[in-house]
Amino acid sequence: MASSVEEILRTAAPFSAMPEQDRAHLAAVTTVSSFAAGAKIFSEADPSEFLYTIVSGRVKVFKMTPSGKDIILGVFGSGDPVGSVAVFKGRPYPASAVAIEDTVCIRTSRDDLYSLLEKHPTVARGLLLGLTQRLIQLVNRVGELTGTRVEPRLARLFLRLVREIGREDRGGAFVPLALSRQELADMTGTTIETCIRVMSRWEKESTVHTDSDGFVVLDRATLQALANT
Repeated sequence: MASSVEEILRTAAPFSAMPEQDRAHLAAVTTVSSFAAGAKIFSEADPSEFLYTIVSGRVKVFKMTPSGKDIILGVFGSGDPVGSVAVFKGRPYPASAVAIEDTVCIRTSRDDLYSLLEKHPTVARGLLLGLTQRLIQLVNRVGELTGTRVEPRLARLFLRLVREIGREDRGGAFVPLALSRQELADMTGTTIETCIRVMSRWEKESTVHTDSDGFVVLDRATLQALANT
């Protein structure tokens, strides 16, 4: 299994920047875990025993408010680490993670990771490069949720999804990710009622079409203009 894990590490951030020898050391203490759609990877307040990195599939990370409402912090895909900050800080996971489609992750226990870093300090360099890049992306996403109207925030969300996982299909850019109106609202910091109004208008104006298995962005120019407002 170590050789297949090493091959995964070679192509997956945040490990691809590592020297080959360091990847081999990490592969020796890393396993592959599979999760069916809907399966929980970890729950908020669980001990952060493992660092997960997504190989394939999609994972929703969300936090529950005191009122019982889920707020989606992000939807992550191939190459994304999940729970890394909690692992390195030695604190419980601050949010929950659930597979929203069949997902494969590579998993490294915190104890094994710490032991590895003590024996081979150069492994930390590759990890830090990848994690820093991911942190910058997350900070940018926080900026997308503040200081603007809801419509530009939704526009930026769909443009980002097109860049990350979109493909030309169905007369536009197809995003193969089924999200409910509530999930879209949670991801953009708005109410479900507002989200429904915007999405209904975009449907009528042939800007974004909703399918059962995802979305088709039909008018990227309109979304780009909204995103810049």
